[in-house]
Amino acid sequence: MMNFQRGRTREEPEINLIPMIDVLLVILIFLMVTTSYAKLSELQINLPQAGGENTAPVAKPINISVDAAEHYAIDTRSLNFSGVDALATSLKQAAGEQTDPTIVINADAKTPHQAVINIMEAARLAGFGRITFTTQNSPD
Repeated sequence: MMNFQRGRTREEPEINLIPMIDVLLVILIFLMVTTSYAKLSELQINLPQAGGENTAPVAKPINISVDAAEHYAIDTRSLNFSGVDALATSLKQAAGEQTDPTIVINADAKTPHQAVINIMEAARLAGFGRITFTTQNSPD
């Protein structure tokens, strides 16, 4: 084997980090500048108008009320609670032909937790999965 570089010493390879740091700083500044102008919540959009018939009927929610003494009412029609199964049957009757109506639970602030769970269980048994609760704003 012939060594033509007899008198020269081998230099260790170095990685120069300064250009890489410069590139990263430029990328960081670019990202900071471009993301500061994305304010989508301030857009004001006027939707175009079009005529036509409503194709789907608006689903009527089913309001279920329960007070602190556990008296139940479906759409202002009071009912005697005799079990979750009977409540599920009443929900199906109130829904009529709707396949998945929204169940709106109006519960008093002092209603026992079990009463609200009974309504949710009855909605599950009736096959209704969309449940919401009504609240009111505090007077502060």
